[in-house]
Amino acid sequence: MTITSPHLGSPSAAWTDARLLYALEEVVETELNRHLKVAKDWMPHEYVPWSDARNFPGQFEDGEAWGKEQSKVTEIGRIALVVNLLTEDNLPSYHHEIATLFGRDGAWGTWVHRWTAEEGRHGIVMRDYLLASRAVDPDKLEAFRMQHMSEGFESDNRHSMLHSVAYVAFQELATRISHRNTGHQSGDPACDRMLARIATDENLHMVFYRNLLKAAFELAPDLTMSAVRDVVVNFRMPGHGMPGFERAAAQMAIGEVYNMRIHHDDVMQPVLRHLKVLEMDGLGPEGLRAQEELGFFMRGLDAEASKFDEKLAARKVRMAARAAG
Repeated sequence: MTITSPHLGSPSAAWTDARLLYALEEVVETELNRHLKVAKDWMPHEYVPWSDARNFPGQFEDGEAWGKEQSKVTEIGRIALVVNLLTEDNLPSYHHEIATLFGRDGAWGTWVHRWTAEEGRHGIVMRDYLLASRAVDPDKLEAFRMQHMSEGFESDNRHSMLHSVAYVAFQELATRISHRNTGHQSGDPACDRMLARIATDENLHMVFYRNLLKAAFELAPDLTMSAVRDVVVNFRMPGHGMPGFERAAAQMAIGEVYNMRIHHDDVMQPVLRHLKVLEMDGLGPEGLRAQEELGFFMRGLDAEASKFDEKLAARKVRMAARAAG
């Protein structure tokens, strides 16, 4: 996909992925340097309750079989933790995707590797926590991991660097919110602390991509608006292909970890509002159409979220009445 837009003194330069990568390189370097100044290194092992750990059956004669009653984590916390970890497990595929799109050289390549290293911590600490605290069945967790990773991951936006930048600007925030709410609903302070630490990283990643998206709007407003429209309308979380995802997502919605209202209010709206996407002027015909379609979709999403809110409130009333009776 290309558009015609003034750039570098040329009155009609066609934007391609290669041109945008080159044009955004300086912004990537600036954002990378800013990120490295504010990001804090942390040790995954410091967030794991190792004193709670004990052997599982298998190679150890004194191994103790897993039981749900052994964990401090709530049922919704357990479901969300598995979804969040399986999502993190596909890091090799994510790295391949962004390295292919962004390249391995210059500031882009440095960011790709730094991002991958930081994301690697998340999977490490979550798995260690889950096993040490006996929060989940370790055999099922490994079976899920093998199935999910064996199928691999292909991004819906792999066809376009700009679509990919737009997607991760929203997706990193969605992941942050999902981790943070999982911690709040987990029932275990150790889990909450761990996920708060992860969420801090995810927020910094979101800021990096959001600022990159802002620069893309300044360079190629029509093309960027179209990419944002496509991404928002067709948004899916990266874990959508994992075993049992639909049922787990429904349970997480009811458990207020991640649902339509959260998606609208805490993920989509903050990014759109920060970048003033729906108020942006100076667009051409394609950009204006994309902006109008985006606004229409967001109004519809808000209406659907309100319907969900009503159903959730009614469910809470029924559950309360059932508990009282």
